[in-house]
Amino acid sequence: MSGRVNTWSPVGRFFRHFSLRAAVVAAALVSGTLAAPAQTAPAQPAPAFNPARANAGTLGVISGGADGTYIRIAADLANVLDGEDLRVLPMIGRGSLQNLRDIMFLRGVDIGIVQMDAREQLKAENLQNDAVRRLRFITRLYNEEVHIIADREITDIRQLDGKKVNIDKVGSGTNLTSRLIFDKLGIKPEMTTFDQASSYAKLKSGEIQAAVYVAGRPVRAIAEFQTDGRFHLLSIPFEGEIAESYFPARFANADYPQLVDKDKPVETLAVGSLLAVFNWPENSDRYNRVKRFVDAFFSRFDEFLQPGRHPKWKEVNLAADVPGWERVRPAQAWLDRAATASKPSPQGQSFESFLKGRGIDVSAEQREVLFREFLAWQSDRQRSARRVTRQD
Repeated sequence: MSGRVNTWSPVGRFFRHFSLRAAVVAAALVSGTLAAPAQTAPAQPAPAFNPARANAGTLGVISGGADGTYIRIAADLANVLDGEDLRVLPMIGRGSLQNLRDIMFLRGVDIGIVQMDAREQLKAENLQNDAVRRLRFITRLYNEEVHIIADREITDIRQLDGKKVNIDKVGSGTNLTSRLIFDKLGIKPEMTTFDQASSYAKLKSGEIQAAVYVAGRPVRAIAEFQTDGRFHLLSIPFEGEIAESYFPARFANADYPQLVDKDKPVETLAVGSLLAVFNWPENSDRYNRVKRFVDAFFSRFDEFLQPGRHPKWKEVNLAADVPGWERVRPAQAWLDRAATASKPSPQGQSFESFLKGRGIDVSAEQREVLFREFLAWQSDRQRSARRVTRQD
């Protein structure tokens, strides 16, 4: 499937449009609004604030640091979906691994943005308990690229062996992925765990020789990093065990003009991300909050592709599976309904077969006109058949 689940066929759009117009006209005739102007209704007082309703529709989304992609994705969720019945509260988090722990155990955290490889670390920590087994996902999001900023004197990632390399704070997705990648490549740097903002200052001072950050490009903090020509992004080879867990990716000069030379793209790796959630009992309060979010998010996904939203939304495939993860029930149910609704009706299938069999190629507008005429013709034939049956 594509990134957007199309539940509205041209035929379906026509009938919904036609039915809506008919309903509006009928209502107007009954109320007399077509014959006389409506009376001005008296102003109504604003409804009283309902705390119970507000809390029932409030949902916390744990994301990442203030300079990363996660928090911008969470902010987009709030900007698009906030309304009377749903309010999304973006939260700054400590990274993928901690986000999973927060989803399982922290009150107020309903959904988290995490890397696809983060749950493997929970298994390595022997957290094979019921909470881990009840982790689910709503949808796969986008790929996050591995950024390694280093001094230009370092031209090969293997030169980082024995050098100080910052891999972000313990519990972050960057920390986890960095350790896995260096281990798979047989490289043993001296790892530091400063936060991202501190790592850039320490790069400039020479206290560390490289800094790793796993996030969806373009990362604002990296794009705005003032290098003075001293630093660049290092390539990461896509080889051996690396190919089993990660995807090949590339940085271009347009992504980071100060860190990538023109006409010399930098080959790197990427790891998938997803919206993770806890599998609460069906019809519980927290289950219903997640369901409300899923229905709004999936139904309005096209709005995330509009200008002003993060460009990574264009990589999202709502229906994509995630190896090793099970989709939460409300999300799977929505996708199943969408797949059923997108199937053409028997009349539509007959009509398409008719056009295809005769090699008729027309525009979408002409197709709808012909389809209406086809339905009218089919209806006349059915009425004629019924009259003949009654006469017999």
